[in-house]
Amino acid sequence: MHWFPAAKGTGDLFVLGGTDGKFYMCSKAGKVEKAVEAHKGATMAVRFNYEGTALLTAGEDGQIKIWSKSGMLRSTLVPGGYPVYAAVWAPDNNQILFTSGKNLVIKSLQPSNKPTQWKAHDGVILKADWNVVNGLIVSCGEDKKYRVWDTFGRQLYSSGALEHPVTSVAWAPNGDMFAVGSFNMVGVCDKLGWSYAIEKPSCGSIFNIAWTPDGTQMACAGGNGAVVFGHLINRILEWKQYRVTLLDDCKVAVKDYIQDSEDILEFKDRVVNAEIGFGYLIVATSGQCYIYAVTNWNTPVVMDLKKNGRVTCIQQCAEFFALVDSTVGIQIYRYDGRLVSNPKYPGIRADLLTQQTITLSADMVALKDHSDEKAIYLFDIQTGNKIGDGPIKHSQDITELSLNKTNSPVGRLLLLLDKNRDLYLGKMTKTSFKKLANMVETCQWNDENDSIYTLVDGKSVIWYYPNAVFVDEDILPLTKVERDGYAFGRNAQCVSFEGTSCTLRKADGSLVSAGAISPVPGMLQEFAKKKQWEEAIRICRHLKQRELWACLAAMSVFGQDLNTAEVAYANIEEIHKVQYISYIRSIPTAEGRAAEIAVLRKQPKEAESILLSADLIFRAIKLNIDLFQWDRALELALKYKTHVDTVLMYRQRYLKNLGRYESNKLYKQYAEAVEIDAAKIQKKMIMELENEKPKQKAAR
Repeated sequence: MHWFPAAKGTGDLFVLGGTDGKFYMCSKAGKVEKAVEAHKGATMAVRFNYEGTALLTAGEDGQIKIWSKSGMLRSTLVPGGYPVYAAVWAPDNNQILFTSGKNLVIKSLQPSNKPTQWKAHDGVILKADWNVVNGLIVSCGEDKKYRVWDTFGRQLYSSGALEHPVTSVAWAPNGDMFAVGSFNMVGVCDKLGWSYAIEKPSCGSIFNIAWTPDGTQMACAGGNGAVVFGHLINRILEWKQYRVTLLDDCKVAVKDYIQDSEDILEFKDRVVNAEIGFGYLIVATSGQCYIYAVTNWNTPVVMDLKKNGRVTCIQQCAEFFALVDSTVGIQIYRYDGRLVSNPKYPGIRADLLTQQTITLSADMVALKDHSDEKAIYLFDIQTGNKIGDGPIKHSQDITELSLNKTNSPVGRLLLLLDKNRDLYLGKMTKTSFKKLANMVETCQWNDENDSIYTLVDGKSVIWYYPNAVFVDEDILPLTKVERDGYAFGRNAQCVSFEGTSCTLRKADGSLVSAGAISPVPGMLQEFAKKKQWEEAIRICRHLKQRELWACLAAMSVFGQDLNTAEVAYANIEEIHKVQYISYIRSIPTAEGRAAEIAVLRKQPKEAESILLSADLIFRAIKLNIDLFQWDRALELALKYKTHVDTVLMYRQRYLKNLGRYESNKLYKQYAEAVEIDAAKIQKKMIMELENEKPKQKAAR
């Protein structure tokens, strides 16, 4: 049995598979609208795709057929074989996962594409499900085990053998957990496989499990005719000294460990979602949203939810929070309950957004487009308008997004983790991305500063100043600290990174601390923000740690404080950069110094733009000569009708040192037409530098 997707219609239609080989389209009232002959033997699986445009059926005859929404046969995808006990659509609606004896098979709707098949169990597979949000597959079978897979057929988790065959599995809509059914047993497990809870109702074997769209309740079909209803309770949230526990459908307990007090919050409607952070607890029920300040649990701000929607996700930052509603979409609120904006774009699927695919900060919202897994949309948080002409495109499918939460001088930064487990950092002012690491298992911004915690290939890595990748990529490795992370095991996930405390959840569900984290990098960031460079130097000299000096070097270059940068680079023994900074300090104009700092940051185009806007044409030409960008140097000389002979002279010297002859036609042409007098050129260059000094005095 499967309901027509509610997001694509009224949800008043469902389809049933029968033992007679037919499938039946029925109205909400139970009236059979249409019966269609589909298979020889029983129809074992029926499923609408996520768009509601197609229906698949699978039968005991081993066939899988694709039908139109109205029940017209489109194609026979699998002509026959083992009885198919389960078949589901892929998240993109272009593939189908089905069981074939002990194997799982992913078959594309395109006949030319080769199917992916692997042995998944030691017994016949009885059920499988593919989650549209996290892209993971869960399966179970007669070998009494359930297992979690990725789309490449790699096993992420395998349970131990239970007492009886596992007869059903089903993902929760948000992909955070799944339910498992066996004989007189139903359990709820995390997406990584470890078990939250197990109950043992007297219902026989659980043959099917269905979740409510908000993921808080489930219904289980028992072999003895019983229907078992389950409610998720005892969900725990933690932030600093506060622990929030969902006691039952309408009751929440808040424990303050410092004050040693506990408050019980009661609601008239069922609680469907809750989050705590940044000094506020947000509780969404089926009809209202409650906003509690942690300093006052008695008088919350209460808002009515529009259209009786379902809040599937809550995201917070210091000034705003986002409610992701399956019917209304994304709504941005202040903590006083005022609606700020409603970001949207054509084709948005708000019901598929999770904590990993939507993120917000004080000035923008970023979210992943589920119709194109490589696209990111940015929105202005105040107006809800899209930033830029279109989405940002990444080269691979994106799995996680996260904006930095602080208002720092570096601007807005976006962490991006893709399907290959490569971690990228993006600067949103220019929408440029640079790679930080590969083989990344988990990542998390610090709530109080711009440091990042990651697990990388079995190592615990803390990036004290990740903005260094945009300032001086050479010293980026020096700004991080690596520790042995094998104690956390595979698939550990970072739960929180607050101040000097980082908490991880291991694959078995246990919470562990990542160890002591230095508060000094956060202090250095604060000193740099306030331009208190002397204090920053003093603390680095006191602690004498190479990674702190490297962070200070990057911060001071970004802040254009050359004195501090010279001291910091000297302490990490980057002598050539100390010499270069000494040269920069000798430049008479502020624009000239800013341009050379841009070169130090490996931004030659930005450096050239600074020089041209300040009318320092000679420096712009000389910059391109020094970078061996000969075509651009000659282009500028011709455009501004100056120093053509200078460019030609340096070009000839360059080729002579290499022992080569001129091959560029344009250079050949002007070499014949322009006289090159080294003495005159030298005088002209000295005069250009002398002319910059009055500009320096005028600037003062």
